[in-house]
Amino acid sequence: MTAPKGRTTTYTTDLAAMPQLTTTVPREYVHRASHAEVFLTGCEKLDEDRFALTGEWPRVHPFFTSADGGGHAALQAAETVRQTGLFLAHAEFDVPLGHQFLLSELYLTTFAENLVIGRGPSDLSLTAACTDMVRRGKRLAEFSMDITIERDGRPCAAGGGRFACISDGTYRRLRGTATTARLRSRTRPGDTLAPAAVGKAASADVVLAATDRDDRWLLDPDPRHAILFEHAGDHYPGMVLLEAAWQAATALGGPRGFTPSSVRAQFQQYAEFASPVWIDAAPLEGAGDDTGFWITGTQQDHTVFTATVN
Repeated sequence: MTAPKGRTTTYTTDLAAMPQLTTTVPREYVHRASHAEVFLTGCEKLDEDRFALTGEWPRVHPFFTSADGGGHAALQAAETVRQTGLFLAHAEFDVPLGHQFLLSELYLTTFAENLVIGRGPSDLSLTAACTDMVRRGKRLAEFSMDITIERDGRPCAAGGGRFACISDGTYRRLRGTATTARLRSRTRPGDTLAPAAVGKAASADVVLAATDRDDRWLLDPDPRHAILFEHAGDHYPGMVLLEAAWQAATALGGPRGFTPSSVRAQFQQYAEFASPVWIDAAPLEGAGDDTGFWITGTQQDHTVFTATVN
């Protein structure tokens, strides 16, 4: 329909009266390929090294959901910690897009009673503080971060990590021919642990295959997994190793009623696609096997990562 000749129709919009729209931060800033896997929605700088952020966990997530479907998985908080570190580096400290990040440490404590899924997405309030910052010239090279994650004023998780930032050229020189490596299909699909044994609902989410020992497993994730391998890479991501540690502790302690709630992991070197990665678990020294476990990942007799899971 057109306006009659000689008459001008004016449309006005009261922007203040419109509902406020929520979007995620740019996916490139958290190194995700899909907007659906971005859990941060905004950021406000409080002072030179402290930031208030907002986030959202979807009500239904294909991977970061408890086996019974009633709660957010604890390691969704770990992924949120990882995303926060990368986002702050890019958005607040001017680390160029295209730089690679090395995660040398990640620690997390979660509060299961506040991870229960509600009627809608979980809106998050995060406070992050960056410390021990190392610069090379004007460029940020390393930093540590502590973070708290709250939902409706209640703590969901607290944690942090240590990040190093390196240029893509430096990364390629460091990695050499490994940058062309690609993950093959599962090595032992028939030996993958039962999902219920590791706190998962689907076999595709299990990253461990059985060996002839109850306290040792082969790292054997599904390379087609849409979350664990959400974008291409040349080594096992740190989140896959963290998931392996969590699943190992759950498998060994589950029959005795052990349910993990915290983890502290140190990553010593890249876990390569080319050779097997073995995951070993043992009760923490001086603690019962229903209290926590010491997890070690090895490859070609070298330690890839260690973790305590409580």
